[in-house]
Amino acid sequence: MFERISPKKSWEGVFGGAALAIAMALTMAYFFKSLALWQWMCISAIIIVGGVYGDLVESLLKRSIEIKDSGTSLPGHGGFLDRFDGLFISAPFIVAFLEIF
Repeated sequence: MFERISPKKSWEGVFGGAALAIAMALTMAYFFKSLALWQWMCISAIIIVGGVYGDLVESLLKRSIEIKDSGTSLPGHGGFLDRFDGLFISAPFIVAFLEIF
């Protein structure tokens, strides 16, 4: 995807994650009627964009300070930041979306 920033990331991974996010939004819309389908789909779009962007920003940060893992609490998973990098970017935008709409 962006080999200079993160050589192991692929477009297939992005499209697979997007498909899963959309499927989950459809599932959530079916079971939880508190939000309309279009709102669930907007939230999934925010998660898709925020997740990819957060992952790339975190990879760039780690590459710039030349570390492989951002912690030892989750060995082999890149550390704490690798598990939540997309959430840190997406969550504020989801909250703003829910407040506005």
